[in-house]
Amino acid sequence: MAAVATIPLSSSKNFSSFFGDFNFRKCHVIKSKGEMISLLSQGVPYRLLPSGSFQSLRIIAAKCHQNVDLPPVLPKRKKKPFPTPIKEIRRAARENEKRRKLEGTSHEERVLEPPENGLLVSELIPVAHQVLEARKILIKNLLKLLDVVPVVACRYCSDVHIGSVGNEIRNCHGPDNGARNSSHVWMKGYIDDILVPIESFHLFDRLGKRINHERRFEVDRIPAVVELCIQAGVDVPEYPTRRRVKPVRMIGKRVLDPDGVIGEPKHTQQGGLSEDLDPCGLRPQTNPPPLSSQEIREAAECALQAWDTMRGGAWKLLRKYPVKACGYCSEVHVGPWGHRVKLCGAFKHQWRDGKHGWQEATLDELIPPNYVWHARDLDGPPLSNHLKRFYGQAPAIVELCVQAGATIPERYRPMMRLDIVIPDSQEVEMVA
Repeated sequence: MAAVATIPLSSSKNFSSFFGDFNFRKCHVIKSKGEMISLLSQGVPYRLLPSGSFQSLRIIAAKCHQNVDLPPVLPKRKKKPFPTPIKEIRRAARENEKRRKLEGTSHEERVLEPPENGLLVSELIPVAHQVLEARKILIKNLLKLLDVVPVVACRYCSDVHIGSVGNEIRNCHGPDNGARNSSHVWMKGYIDDILVPIESFHLFDRLGKRINHERRFEVDRIPAVVELCIQAGVDVPEYPTRRRVKPVRMIGKRVLDPDGVIGEPKHTQQGGLSEDLDPCGLRPQTNPPPLSSQEIREAAECALQAWDTMRGGAWKLLRKYPVKACGYCSEVHVGPWGHRVKLCGAFKHQWRDGKHGWQEATLDELIPPNYVWHARDLDGPPLSNHLKRFYGQAPAIVELCVQAGATIPERYRPMMRLDIVIPDSQEVEMVA
């Protein structure tokens, strides 16, 4: 929520008398009437405070971080919106065309910079190693926390709940949900439910030939984050990749490689990636060693820090290295062009012959946060469906670490709605 108020200059030191508990850590002083009109036109609510007989007034916009809604759930029977608006894409294309005419360069050939020309971005190589190391630390600590904090997952949909007893919120979108009145059927959850596995094809040469439908079983699939780190400069012995020394030229969609075509080596390693990089299908130990409360808290804090490090580093890599996502399903491809495998079964896939609709990928498509409902008390009654508008949500990894004793990060507090008082079931109808 945001508030705009007029405050006398003489009383500007005593903001609490006007705003109470408003958060003034991010305040913006409006210096003109036009700036105020622009702010109000964006839908910012305002409140005029009594200014008395003072002549000089200050207008301050303060954001109160008490309640933040989650990103809207996109409908499945519609294509996802482009991360970059189509008008911006067309404007950039027109500017590139003007620049080519001024420089006198060919219309077909483009001037390529790393990583488009096949070379690595040197300043992002340490970032790729950092992301991969953070992923290892995250998986290691998540396996410890899953032995202590109970996790349940729905049998029919992707919803997860942190706690031994699932919530009673009726929002299941799985098969036959109408017969169950959209109620979940809870079962034991594992690390795959917390850290959602998003896989992509491993490319030996990211500027080589695109993977067609007939070669879909010949190319290995690994986690998309790991593939992004490999293409950004991390060497994984199980999955080699080609490192170019000379830049390539591109005329239209044709790649001119000065080193020629190099055959892809056969995959000789058995077993694929290790468990610290790919925990898909991994189950907790039968008799895990007991952990003290201090060790559990340290594991939760370490996992939370590794989660932030992995997402922050992946965002830096996404800004340079191209990653494509299907606009209809959850398929992700790390590389400049999407593959040609016809396995899309989403909305109107018959019109596309099963081909994916590739577009620019976002961070949440590469690393899904998988939001879950926040339970303030694990030992209390299950979350009620009548009070769901008062409950907060958070990424599953954040909720798991918080329930294990980690400190709640400041940026997730508004999302978890910790400052909102949950009324009793009889008081719900009286809430304005």
